Amino acid sequence: MGICLDELRRMVIRPTLKHLRAWSAGMEELLLGTAAQESQLGFHLKFGRRHGLGIYQIQPHTHRRIWDDYLIHHPALASKVRGLASQHDFLQHPHSELATNLRYATAIALLVYRAADIDIPDPGDIAGMARIWHRVFHHGPVATARDFELSYARLVSGAPATDSTPRYTEGARPYPPAEARNSPGARLPSHPQGQPLA
Repeated sequence: MGICLDELRRMVIRPTLKHLRAWSAGMEELLLGTAAQESQLGFHLKFGRRHGLGIYQIQPHTHRRIWDDYLIHHPALASKVRGLASQHDFLQHPHSELATNLRYATAIALLVYRAADIDIPDPGDIAGMARIWHRVFHHGPVATARDFELSYARLVSGAPATDSTPRYTEGARPYPPAEARNSPGARLPSHPQGQPLA
């Protein structure tokens, strides 16, 4: 399981798009679908020997092309994107930001689509999103637009609403109340063989 869908939407993708003045429901859904197809919503940040990184599996040469061929012509936008990157690590290891910085990776993924001058799809047009992803974002001969549709259906539109409260001890017996555990007459827990723990 990757990142919680609702949290990825509300805490990463939507605020990043709004920060860059690029929010639309269609672009939000396209980026969610891209993350679902490329990394199973963040389950993988690097697939074996593949060169892509992060939840969108952006390749270093694509990252470099966005800066060298697109952002160079949009200095105000470049400044906003650079503001999403870390201060020092970006200068030494710029591509690692794609794996470690969700908002920065989202901005670059947006710009991959924007640099291709796409028409933003309607939020319900999954087949249209799949075609755009396959034409602009997909690398290699293996995956198809149908794969995008299936990933979207399974991880985005088919995902249940979540209660994102952490459950660290799911299935475990709850502890007795603190006063029962710590009262002067409380018994020590037993060792598996029935002997009190020392």
